[in-house]
Amino acid sequence: MSSLTYDLTLAGLSIGGAAALTGIGLIVTYRATGVLNFAHGAIAMVCAYLLRQFTVEWGWPLALGASVTLLVVAPAIGMALERFVFRPLAVLGGDPARTLVASIGVFVLLVGGAALVWGTGARADAPTLVSADPWGQLAVAVALAAGVGAVTRWTRFGTELRAVVDDRPLAVLGGIDADRVAAAGWAFGSFTAGLTGVLLAPYVRLDPYGLPLLVIEVMAVAVAARMRSLPVAIVVALGIGVAQSQLTRLHPTGWAEPLLQAVGANLFVVALLVAALVLPGIGTRDALPRPAAVRVPAPPGAWAVAVVLFLLPLGFAGSDLRTSVQVPALGVVLLSLVVVTGRGGQISLGQAAYAGLGALFTALLAAGRFPGLPRLPELAALAVAVLLVAPLGVLTGWPAIERHGLALAVATFAVGVGVSRFVFAQPYAVSGLSLDRPAGFGGDRAYYVLELVLLAAAVLAAHTLRRGRTGRALAAMRDHEAGASAAGVRVPELKLTAFVAGAALAALGGGMLGMGLRAFDAGQYDPVRSLLWFAAVVVLGADSVLGALVAAALLVGLDAGARGGVAAALIGLLAVLVGRFPEGPYEALRTAASRLRLRPRATLTPLGVRVRRHLLTAGAERPRALREPAAAGAAATTGPDREPGRRPGLTPAGGGRRTAPRPDPAAPAGSDGEAGPHPEPAPADDGQEAGPRPGTAAEVASAGRSGAGRRTVAGREPVRRAISGAARRAGADPRPLATRRLRVAYGGFTALDGATLDVPPGRVTAVVGPNGAGKSTLFHCLAGTLRPSGGQVLLGGRDITRLAAHARTRLGIARTFQQLAVFPSLTVAENVRVGAEQGRTADPGAAERALRLLGLDGPVRSLPAAGLPTGTLRRVELARALAGNPRVLLLDEPAAGLDTGEVAALARVLRALAADGMALLVVEHDLDLVADLAHTVHVMAAGRIVASGPADRVLDTRPGG
Repeated sequence: MSSLTYDLTLAGLSIGGAAALTGIGLIVTYRATGVLNFAHGAIAMVCAYLLRQFTVEWGWPLALGASVTLLVVAPAIGMALERFVFRPLAVLGGDPARTLVASIGVFVLLVGGAALVWGTGARADAPTLVSADPWGQLAVAVALAAGVGAVTRWTRFGTELRAVVDDRPLAVLGGIDADRVAAAGWAFGSFTAGLTGVLLAPYVRLDPYGLPLLVIEVMAVAVAARMRSLPVAIVVALGIGVAQSQLTRLHPTGWAEPLLQAVGANLFVVALLVAALVLPGIGTRDALPRPAAVRVPAPPGAWAVAVVLFLLPLGFAGSDLRTSVQVPALGVVLLSLVVVTGRGGQISLGQAAYAGLGALFTALLAAGRFPGLPRLPELAALAVAVLLVAPLGVLTGWPAIERHGLALAVATFAVGVGVSRFVFAQPYAVSGLSLDRPAGFGGDRAYYVLELVLLAAAVLAAHTLRRGRTGRALAAMRDHEAGASAAGVRVPELKLTAFVAGAALAALGGGMLGMGLRAFDAGQYDPVRSLLWFAAVVVLGADSVLGALVAAALLVGLDAGARGGVAAALIGLLAVLVGRFPEGPYEALRTAASRLRLRPRATLTPLGVRVRRHLLTAGAERPRALREPAAAGAAATTGPDREPGRRPGLTPAGGGRRTAPRPDPAAPAGSDGEAGPHPEPAPADDGQEAGPRPGTAAEVASAGRSGAGRRTVAGREPVRRAISGAARRAGADPRPLATRRLRVAYGGFTALDGATLDVPPGRVTAVVGPNGAGKSTLFHCLAGTLRPSGGQVLLGGRDITRLAAHARTRLGIARTFQQLAVFPSLTVAENVRVGAEQGRTADPGAAERALRLLGLDGPVRSLPAAGLPTGTLRRVELARALAGNPRVLLLDEPAAGLDTGEVAALARVLRALAADGMALLVVEHDLDLVADLAHTVHVMAAGRIVASGPADRVLDTRPGG
């Protein structure tokens, strides 16, 4: 027994040593570049094939072949990837979404290229570089880890490496050659990938699909080490390797035997599931490229062409028709990614698992082998399979509630690998299965007609998710998740809905594919397919139904020839170009076409020259706010002789103090940038100082209409009617939003220490203080995006401390963001409509009132939010918040990015809202705005409120004004 234990331990150490090498390479690449290199396994596979090519095919000595492969080719691959794929992405800002897509693209490209060059068959004659004795592999892993640790900790290069990872732009400003650091990281990571491949190849099958997937599975050791600690990665790798070897001695009996054997043979997959779903995730930023503009619609006639192309196979026969049968089925599967990825903005690298489950369940139900259910006809079996698989979408949807970015990518991929290993690869589940087509649709042509009907239903379902309230909510969640939650969108429930709908569509497509092939083929649904499908959908238009259909036709058509891998190579090539063409291949083609198009040079007639000169002269005499493009839709508040940088109605008073003098009632409208005279400040009835309180919407600056000239808000309608008559009739809640002894601590740092304040209705409350004082932390506690470790947040006496942001929005707490939180793929009106549909009360007219109040009801309402000026977007965000009929409005530095005139217009709107009874809290650095606007000011320092009182008294007593 002791000899068996020793032998199994040695075998486990050998496996663990190879896994440790993978973990070291992944961690070094991630620490040097911030990229979770999904292509690590593909690089390992290519290097293993190259070593075999050098030694077995060409007869090179093993030492020479290994030296060229590991010391020349592998680092060269890494440096080429850094230079031509990932450096352009870093220049664009290092968006983790695009780097993820690019790394998957490299994986797909290398796998497809290997299949084209070496074929898809398995090779059993890979040369052995290191003997089966585990001590050599273990020594290599430990030596590499020690070397990397020493370089990182005690050398200048290590310091530069940490600086580049923390903040690449800042490191470049500090004189660090970030490109050199990233290239070195990629070279070392590729070297370890190549070393892993040549060490594993003699003991596993060498094929373009198996080895890359095996290397990706041992990603678990890097994820368990949080992509940081090399010693942790080595210990985890060795521990899992030894445990997996020791489990082979177990021979359980009974119903659990197949499952326990599967766990023992796939312990690294179990570890990947645990690391991805249980341990804290890696990466916190978004996982998918957020649209920078509204989606470009399909060219006219594109759908007609698509319909004709999909009807053409009805005229085919023989092998051409049998191949075409796969296209509609795969199109339905890819539509599931459009729903999850394109509509919902969530990454899913496990859709092949749901497609395979749909095919498997259909086969089991049709064969009468599904536990607890009778044998069903094929079409009924397909429908029931979809219903059974759809709830399983929660397997990937639930992690998406808390995880983003790379953490969600790993989690969804782990689920897909787990289903593949523990279900599809087990004989007890799939042995002896056959799958026939529905009665009456046995022929290829008849079955293709049935597929077209099901595809049309799937297209209609995906199209429906784009329209209406749900479609706008999904687009908002995709564009800006925090902004969607602040608008009242139930983000967790919506994510689950997207994943469940995606699982249902994938199951439908998988069942159709299985019936088309007349068998359940587990190879059609392996995790590598998930990566290929994801890359295809993203590069051809994640939010495009037409793009998914084109991708399906390409994937099936290109691989229908004698050699496989053509489709993977093409999709991978498109994916790796995401750094060169951020808007995708379509945009690249349009740009190239526009540059190549010959255009005659237009010339003006003499009359045209005089007209242009006249217009330019007239434009130069107009006020700046009316000349600039940014003024389109902005408030007309600046006069031609206004002093730059001066806030309206504010003058410095003695020693730099800021005071808010009363405006001259006799001043004509527009003489100082205001729309009219201000009333005298009314005395406060609650013992607090009163500030300026305009009461009518006529005092609020309005937007400009393009073409038809500028206008003001029609009439002298009170703001209380312009915002929400329904809310006004309900009456304002006299009880304030309040905090009681809030405390927030991060490790040993206390961000909030007993903060207590009230935000009463009908007044503007401001929070000021230096950076790091705790203002933003307090704001996030009020908004629901941060849960305090102590204290309470109360709304009308109700404890809402534990409520999420969207739940608080539905109670009447609206907010804006310091960094604009608009939804660029939606129009201005749709942005505001999201707030009206998801807010506190369902009021069909609320969106129109908010648009009218903020001057957005002109032509600008139909423009996409992408590309609009900052001032207009600030008003869009504020209009969206008001459309939900809130009782409390939280504003985080609302003047950020606005010019003097826009700030003055914003102040008038906010004063009018307060006069209407709304409670406002403003966190702002602009003390001029605070002095002009706030009734009560709280000063924060070191997490505490150190001073409170009326604005004129608090700001005048601050040192230095």
